[in-house]
Amino acid sequence: MSASLLLLSSSSIHGSGYLDYAEAEIREFFGPARRVVFIPYALADRVAYAERAKSRLSAIGLDCRSIDDYATPAAALDDAEAIFIGGGNTFRLLKALYDRNLIEAIRRRVHEGMLYMGASAGSNVACPTIRTTNDMPIVEPPSFRALALFPWQINPHYIDADPASMHMGETREERLLQYLEENETPVIALREGAMIQIREGGAHLKGLRDARLFRRAHPPRELTPPAELDL
Repeated sequence: MSASLLLLSSSSIHGSGYLDYAEAEIREFFGPARRVVFIPYALADRVAYAERAKSRLSAIGLDCRSIDDYATPAAALDDAEAIFIGGGNTFRLLKALYDRNLIEAIRRRVHEGMLYMGASAGSNVACPTIRTTNDMPIVEPPSFRALALFPWQINPHYIDADPASMHMGETREERLLQYLEENETPVIALREGAMIQIREGGAHLKGLRDARLFRRAHPPRELTPPAELDL
């Protein structure tokens, strides 16, 4: 793979502040890159969301600006050494990317060398489609097809079934197995605190929590970081 990606299951974990748990990995991933463009389109209050990202990334020495701070989205991408797409509602995010003609533009810049970091919905849109998001379709994007920077599907915020629960709906595992009844693409389910890093052709599971790999016609398999992913 030619893309350099850091895909977080979530931007926060219980008992920790915004991006705190991933700070070491973020510092290592960005390296000497300093100019980061943030895409706040997964939340309704984009201004407040962008300010939060700017404040947090500036604390680790990164010059973060919202894509909306530029005259055009193209100018933002041309200026950026890295892009960070935050979490929220995946359907709203993807629709906004389509509305602004950003799908091909982001894909092109990442394959040219721009670093890509996503959290939750931002990780979902790095996949071939958003079919394994957990979100409600509050808006309708023109397609479920996404950036296709990462060849597998991601299910962020993965939670295991509670054997003591009286809930009668499908578990997360059951929903992902239903996805594989209709689709071939593997799914890596990231518990909060887990992340995937792709660099120089290699993909690795990192972070604080295990992940669960779902493949069609195979039983789910647990993966413990650090682990190499056989894409």
